[in-house]
Amino acid sequence: MAAQTTEPLQTPKGSRFGDRLIAPVLLAPSVIALLIFVYGFIGTTVWISLSNWRSASPDWSLADPLFSVYDRLFNTPRFQTDLRNTIIFTVLFLVVAVGAGLLFALLLDQKFPGSVLFRNIFLFPYALSFIVTGVAWRWIFNPETGINILFDTLGINWLLAQIGLGPFQPRWLTNPEVAGDLRTVIPGLDGLFTQLGVPLAMLPVVIAAAWQLSGFAMAMYLAGLSTISGDIREAAQLDGASGWQIYRQIIIPLLKPVTISTMIILGHVSLKIFDLIFAMSGSGPGFATDVPGIFIIEQTFRANRYDLGAAAAIVMLMLVALIIVPYLIRSMRDL
Repeated sequence: MAAQTTEPLQTPKGSRFGDRLIAPVLLAPSVIALLIFVYGFIGTTVWISLSNWRSASPDWSLADPLFSVYDRLFNTPRFQTDLRNTIIFTVLFLVVAVGAGLLFALLLDQKFPGSVLFRNIFLFPYALSFIVTGVAWRWIFNPETGINILFDTLGINWLLAQIGLGPFQPRWLTNPEVAGDLRTVIPGLDGLFTQLGVPLAMLPVVIAAAWQLSGFAMAMYLAGLSTISGDIREAAQLDGASGWQIYRQIIIPLLKPVTISTMIILGHVSLKIFDLIFAMSGSGPGFATDVPGIFIIEQTFRANRYDLGAAAAIVMLMLVALIIVPYLIRSMRDL
């Protein structure tokens, strides 16, 4: 019998051309919206930050010199304080939230009875909004601002009094003091108008933020722990390693990518924090808890200093980009 040959089916040229058009047509609305509502607004904000728009009446003319708005911004004592608060908050928040998340994950990894219940309890605060968290913790640290009947017996100072520390009742959210000042030990910082220390009123905000987002860090670490093969632990146990040595020398180093990803995600959240602090303490005494987000709102919509508010917004964008962009570049290189 003669061998039968089969020829490949030929796709009509018109059909191939239509297939090529499907992807651009489907992506076009999203791309247009992205260009307008993200990059278009960023470009508009940059222009306003370089303009003379200093009142309710728009003024699109460029300032002379061009970057004079940024010069005024960085020489504003309040904005210097905002940058200090943001850096202090970010560092302390990442240490507490990531550290607590790792600790919770390692404890739940022991698979003790009730671990599923505790996992849900630890993760529950992440489902709340920052506004709810801020109001609740403001009542806890400062009961007279909340529902006295309920929170007078749940405030932190009330608990301190019950355990015999009545005289030690800190002004949690109303303390304007700043612990330390790096200007005294680092040369060249005499021109700054703000103390480079830790504002004590920021510590309760760090506690509230870490309480809400440590569950997210825990979930990230639990996901990372689930990818580590049990053979690695068995091999370490056969070599005589104790449980603590297995976690310290094997498990935790293997979780380094999870730690980096968690710190990047939480870091960009902390740099642009606004609603939690606004609901919990506002600008605070002496701007002790003020952050760029609050500064932008007040300068733009209360003082009508659109140029100064836009410049502060661009500075916030640059701070977030300093964290996100290197991470994205590294991720793309690893692909």
